Amino acid sequence: MTKTRRKRKKGRIFLGIVAFLAIAVLCLYFSKDALLKKVYPLPYYEIVMTEAEKNGLNPALVYGVIRAESGFDPNAVSHANARGLMQMTPQTFEWVQTMIPDSEHLTAEDLFDPEVNIRFGCELLSLLISHYDNESTAICAYNAGMGNVTSWLENPEYSSDGTTLNVIPFGETQEYLKRVIANRDMYLRLYAQELVQS
Repeated sequence: MTKTRRKRKKGRIFLGIVAFLAIAVLCLYFSKDALLKKVYPLPYYEIVMTEAEKNGLNPALVYGVIRAESGFDPNAVSHANARGLMQMTPQTFEWVQTMIPDSEHLTAEDLFDPEVNIRFGCELLSLLISHYDNESTAICAYNAGMGNVTSWLENPEYSSDGTTLNVIPFGETQEYLKRVIANRDMYLRLYAQELVQS
């Protein structure tokens, strides 16, 4: 084989590799949303949409909380005995039930029922957003509890205006807020049409 033919052969091989890589990159680019939707699914869609609308919540936020709290495992139990999809403790569950007029009395075991858990998780999230009038602060309270967050808001080291947390003293809560917001934003990007409320 002559030198010129070898150069041409190497050139064709190089162009073939470049073409293959370009096609692979294009395939990945156009299928990345399909892959991401497997990581950010929409289980319990009807329940989430109904309860989000009933409580004036963005469904993407509800999905963001569920993904951060339980990874969509309805039987999840935390070290603090928080249960179900939205990880509510039995004590918080009891308290939220007292805030809902004519609520039937349910037990802590009912928190493993996705419909009950999402209903009361959305009620709690809505109560917190109404109370703090700030979504990020409410998300922190969902994780750390109202007592902690209220005391942080009263401390000028953590809040300059009594509404917004400039510093979150619990590392776990700081990371939780980041996860929920990142999840919410990804749901908004991936499911702009599906999560629109009527």
